[in-house]
Amino acid sequence: MSDQDSKTDEDLAAVWESALDEQATGKSGKDTAQNAERAAHAGFSDLQDPPRQAQPTASEINLESVLDIPVTLSMEIGRTRLSIRNLLQLNQGSVVELDRLAGEPMDVMVNGTLIAHGEVVVVNDKFGVRLTDVMSAQERIKKLR
Repeated sequence: MSDQDSKTDEDLAAVWESALDEQATGKSGKDTAQNAERAAHAGFSDLQDPPRQAQPTASEINLESVLDIPVTLSMEIGRTRLSIRNLLQLNQGSVVELDRLAGEPMDVMVNGTLIAHGEVVVVNDKFGVRLTDVMSAQERIKKLR
């Protein structure tokens, strides 16, 4: 190690020792010029927050990167609230009353977020849903955020 390196290390050690002494003695009202000089001597530059970048506009957002992400699509025909006592009394043949009327459209949910309303249809012996009211793409994107 050269004499210059050891001198720099000694200077840094002295700066740290002085700062620790001030903290231990509880000195307040530190001189900011003196602190800036110490920071410069220790090799620190002024710390500043990086400039904030503006949020990208809707036209700048590239949705191609998320179009292949799988989501869970579910249909909800109604809801109800039950006590645990009533839940435990359910058995085969029990009827649970829901909060929807017969013929009322069902909710189409994606990952728990309402995106459309629809009606049940049967296609080739399988159930399906015909969408009757779909939220606009902008509304759906806002709900995803």
